[in-house]
Order: sequence, then structure tokens, then C-alpha cells
Amino acid sequence: MLEVQVYNTEGEKVDSLDVDERLFGSTVNASLLKQAVVAYHANKRQGTAAGKSRGMVRGSTKKLFRQKGTGNARRGSARANLLRGGGVTFAKKPRSFRKSLPRKMRKAALNSAILAKMVGQDLVVLQGLQIDVPKTSEMARIISNLKIDRSCLLTLADRDKNVFLSSRNIPDLTVCVTDELNAFDVATRQKMVVTSEAMQALMGSEADE
Repeated sequence: MLEVQVYNTEGEKVDSLDVDERLFGSTVNASLLKQAVVAYHANKRQGTAAGKSRGMVRGSTKKLFRQKGTGNARRGSARANLLRGGGVTFAKKPRSFRKSLPRKMRKAALNSAILAKMVGQDLVVLQGLQIDVPKTSEMARIISNLKIDRSCLLTLADRDKNVFLSSRNIPDLTVCVTDELNAFDVATRQKMVVTSEAMQALMGSEADE
């Protein structure tokens, strides 16, 4: 069993939660987690970089001057890659960097990322998060009370407009709902704050499977 600390919005420890690591795969699969992060990085690439090869550049194909007798280096056409205005050597072409990751692998990678946060004591449960009106200072106060000064992922059970609006201007704070969690977001943030409702949803979904 792993013990996860539960805090209120004032930063006071109010409880602890025992989590069965078997719900999240028992052990952290580092190789799968890396594979997932690489895939998410690759899928973010647009792959639209392009250049013109010598065959795509406008200009005559006539040889600039005769091969011998001028004392100059031999030259071909003005479209050669060695000349200014010529084509690019091995010009880039639009391509897809996309890497496919099966659903079960994505789920297992997410479980490993969450388990790694719990093992490293970088995951805390937040109880009683309630923001009535959008206010950045209120969210900043809560994060400060939790003594978090690094990149953080705040996970909610359901979409809360006030929480999202209150968090968008805080550097290094990302808000996500449990249905949209992925291994990349969890692994690339140093801390993870999960509301008590979201934690129950995560544990419940794993138990159902």
C-alpha cells in the first residue's frame, strides 16, 4: 500500500489515503513511459518544413562557363546547391512524424506515470477545492499553501470553468480533468495535485478494469 497525503486548501494535512499500487500496475514501467512520452512529442510535430532542391529552383540549366581553360572552379548550372540562389542539398519535404500507440499501452503508460508520482511523493490529494468566481490570486494562494513552487498538474474530476479561468495566468500550472489525462502531461510536470473526487475517480476506473 502507498500512503498519499490529503490536504485542505489552507495547506493543512487533514488525512491520508492508502492506495493499492496494484491499481496502477504494481511497478513503474519506465521503458513504456519513455515510449509514450516520445510518441506524444512526435505527434506534436507539424512536419511541414520544406525547402527547394535544385530541381525546384527557377533558372537556366545551361552550364555557366566551359569546363577548362578559365582558371575558375568548374561550374554547372546556376541552380547548383553550391551557388547563391541555388537549390538546397537534401531539401526537406513535408512528412509525418506521427507514432501510433495502442490504447492499452497509453493506459498502462498513464498508470506508470501516476504511480511514479506517488512513489516519489510528488502527488498530493486536495480536499475542498471550491472557487465561486474566477480569481487568479485565490488559486495562487492555494498553490502557495501547498508549498508547490514547481511545475504542477492539477487534476479535476469534472470540468470547472472557474478553476480553469483562475489557473490560466499562473506559470507552470496546468489544469486537466481525469478523462483527458495522459502520460505526457503527468510525466513532464514535477508535482501533481489531485482533488479528492478526481482521486476516487482514478481509483474507481482502475478497479473497474
